[in-house]
Amino acid sequence: MTPLAIHAGLMFDGTNLSGPTTVLVEGGRITGVDTTGAPPPDGVDLIDLGADTFLMPGLVDPHVHLGFDAGLDPVTAFTAADDTELLARMRTAADRALRAGITTVRDLGDRDYLALRLRAEFGEGPEILAAGPPITTPGGHCHFMGGAAEGAAALRAAVRERHERDCAVVKIMLSGGNMTPGSPPPHESQYSPADLRVVVDEAHRLGLPVAAHAHGTQAIRDALAAGVDSIEHATFVTADGVDADPALLAAIAESDTFVSVTIGVVPGDSPLVLPPEVAKRVEAVHEALRSLYKLGARIVLGTDAGIMPVKPHDVLPYAIAQFTVEGPSPLEALTAATSLAARACGVSGRKGRIAVGADADLLAVTGNPLDDLDRLRDVRAVFRAGVRVR
Repeated sequence: MTPLAIHAGLMFDGTNLSGPTTVLVEGGRITGVDTTGAPPPDGVDLIDLGADTFLMPGLVDPHVHLGFDAGLDPVTAFTAADDTELLARMRTAADRALRAGITTVRDLGDRDYLALRLRAEFGEGPEILAAGPPITTPGGHCHFMGGAAEGAAALRAAVRERHERDCAVVKIMLSGGNMTPGSPPPHESQYSPADLRVVVDEAHRLGLPVAAHAHGTQAIRDALAAGVDSIEHATFVTADGVDADPALLAAIAESDTFVSVTIGVVPGDSPLVLPPEVAKRVEAVHEALRSLYKLGARIVLGTDAGIMPVKPHDVLPYAIAQFTVEGPSPLEALTAATSLAARACGVSGRKGRIAVGADADLLAVTGNPLDDLDRLRDVRAVFRAGVRVR
């Protein structure tokens, strides 16, 4: 692969902002970052993206479902498709994410480990960090993905299978959810603290992080106590409302656990219609998120892409802008979707940064998104492992 020099007028490296910068790339990795204005070395192809271009690390989405089609009934579409159809749909979803500059996605629930198959076949697609079928109870949330397990022996075996198949993370449905007919509601826990501890201990023994789907307040409390690596959703719902206990919020903020808040919708002409039991809790959930931010919790932006029409697989740029409503600055929001998200996914140093040794996954947009985050959608170039894909 021919060495490249990529020049832009502004550069965000995942943490800090710089002026005119030239990034040197070879073999899919970043080999140099020059802010002095020096010309590139001889024999290096120069791509000058322009003085009005903002270069940044490729975005990282810690919570997607490539197998869901972002349609009106994603579960039926998922279960009705055979593996060939579903794999083709996942390929299209991944391509859509990549064209938006989302160069790394963490798929937190598929069927038959299809995300691993997609990862193996992709040449210039986004890097896929796959969980495989989420571990859930028989008849529990997303049981149709095939990950049902109960009892200590079965739970350990489930974790070991994911490790043997080279999954990047273990996903457990600690609470119920809204998408699975007949399953426990979101405020109810599906596993006991003891069962959860079995999963976490076995995963950590094998070097795998654990992402816990947790809507209910008790499930969130149990997830934190068990030492999961990320709490997904963290909506603090109860049977009739939201209970964001200040002591629990403070404990989350003081811990090393990441909170992956599944925000982000594409605005449209039609308002988002939420189920009544969800709609009545929305403002209280946002207030809990604002409190977590103020307390200094490690918040990243997992979008849950694919679960409904307003959450297509390129929704993350919208989520970054919408996150600032909760209090973060544009710089903090960009950090949450790059270097911090990479840390949450266990790929820190390799993803989410423009630094020597990191993967050459880059997004270039027109203008400065720190002045207007909508500029994140004005994509000028996307590079994946040093290859320009847009």
